Formats: sequence, C-alpha cells, structure tokens
Amino acid sequence: MSALIDGIKGNRFAVFGRAGMDLYADPVGVKSEDANAFHADLGGSSANICAGLVKLGSRASLITSVSDDAVGRFCLNKLAHYGVDTSYIRIVGGEYRMSLAVYESRLEDFQNVIYRNGAVDFQVTEEDMDKVDYGEFSAVISAGTVFAAEPSRSATFRAFDNARKAGLPVIFDIDYRPYSWPSPEVASEVLSRAGEASDLIVGNDEEFGFMAGGIEKGFEKAKELAAKPGRIVIYKMGEKGAVTFVDGQEIETGIYPVTAVKPNGAGDSFMAGLLASIAAGSELKDAVMRGSACASIVVSKPGCAPAMPTTPELDAFLASHPGPAT
Repeated sequence: MSALIDGIKGNRFAVFGRAGMDLYADPVGVKSEDANAFHADLGGSSANICAGLVKLGSRASLITSVSDDAVGRFCLNKLAHYGVDTSYIRIVGGEYRMSLAVYESRLEDFQNVIYRNGAVDFQVTEEDMDKVDYGEFSAVISAGTVFAAEPSRSATFRAFDNARKAGLPVIFDIDYRPYSWPSPEVASEVLSRAGEASDLIVGNDEEFGFMAGGIEKGFEKAKELAAKPGRIVIYKMGEKGAVTFVDGQEIETGIYPVTAVKPNGAGDSFMAGLLASIAAGSELKDAVMRGSACASIVVSKPGCAPAMPTTPELDAFLASHPGPAT
C-alpha cells in the first residue's frame, strides 16, 4: 500500500476520460423544460475530477480528445480557467462531438439528458497514450466511462500498462453509465478487468454489484478485490456512508447531511477530495471523510466543476458542520 499512498502524495495526477459541456437550468428548482435560462460550464466526470483536484491544491492533467469546434474550445478554455493542464489533449476534426449534459438543480423528478452520439472522447488512441510522459506524474486516474468503446478502451488499458512500467499507481473510479456500453455483459467483463489492474478502486454499491452480477453481491465483490495486498477499495453506499477495505480492515464512515439541490457530481468531488487530502497528509479515514464533505458541498450547489470546493471552503464546511451521520 505504501507505493499507492506515496504515489498519491506525489500529488501530480494524469487523468483519463472525458470533458464535456454542462447546461444546467436556472434558477434552482426549475425543470429543464420550463427554464428560460441555462448556465454553461465544464462537465464530464474526469474533467470534474481534474477541476476538483486543482481547486484543492493538486496538479492534474486531463488526457482525452476534444472536437474541433466551438464546444470543444469552450471545454479547453474552461479547463484552463480551472488550472487543469491540457497539453495532452488532442483536437479531432470531423463529425465527432463533445459530451453534453442538460440537467437541473432539483431532486424531485431530477432529469439529466446526456448527449453521447459520436462522442469524441472515445477517439483517444494507444498512440496518444504512448506520447504521455509518465515521469511527469506520480499517479494515474481513470473513470470507467473510457472503457465503454474503442479505441479509448484499448488505449486506456495501454495507459495502465505504461503507468505500471513507470511505477505509477492506478486509481479507478468505476463510474458505470449503462447508456455508453454495448451491453451489460461487456461492461461487467471490461470493468472487472480494469478493477483487477488497479491499486485504488472507488465505486458505489450498485457499481460493485453490477461487476459481481447482482446488487446483493457487491459488498463481497469489493471485499474480494481488496484481498490483493497493497490495494484499497472504497465501497460507497449513498446516505449510508462508505466502507473502506484496507489491509484486512473494514473502516466505516458516514456522510455530512446537507440540503441537496441535485444528485450529480458527488462522486467526482469525493474522488478529488479523497486524493487531495491524502496528498496533503491526512490519514486514510480522515481523507475519506474529507471526500464525503466535498461530495456534500457539490450536491448543495448548482453545477459540477464550479461547485467543487477549494481547500479553505472545505475547511470552513468541516468547521461549521457537526460530525458525520452514520
């Protein structure tokens, strides 16, 4: 495990996966179909993780491809705005398009309409991954979405191999989105393979259950994955908190209750808070709690990347909120 923690403490992350545009209805509470205005900002799970990491004092580089159009340039500009390194992003011409999410700031009948037809982020190649200078980084992070289609599936497995050769730990957010995959069977097989190749695995009960072939088998699947020496597995259960499997221990942690305005963005913020906190010297259990606090902050505000907290904002939240509910 020391190699994993040391890699995270190096605080220089290469992140694989998509950037996209988020359009979220304004004001808070209005349904998308009733909105007269939408805010536009950076979205996409991996881009959100990058923005969250940088806001908390880490260095993050997004490795993906973007479309050669106004929306692709919007996403590049927003990544730069948040301080994310874009030097490994390839611009792709033709009919490929950025991911677009249209959603709202409400919990009741929450709607998130995702446009992923001809998604440009699936066009990352093995050659793109071989151009990365892995010596620049101390750890790599991948969201599961990259494995849903070729060529990015093979490219990301290639990146995992390259990272391993460079001595970098692999951090994996399962991030299962059924709409991206050709079938549940393919997804289960490929995500399980990615999990086996990873040193830190983060997912929710449904995602682990999916990998195991049934929601009721998810906890055992997480436990089984955690049996490999040096690996950490974090099993999230929504409002019931999380269980962290490490060195044969099961560490239970709760959540920080807030008045949520939307359900999305929590997982990306959790990952950023977890890793940045370990990098800053927090013990694992405390880092999980700080990740949970980041998730609570993000669901209490509109948007995803703009809602990610800075370190002072996270510290202020923890100082003003009582201990977590379990």
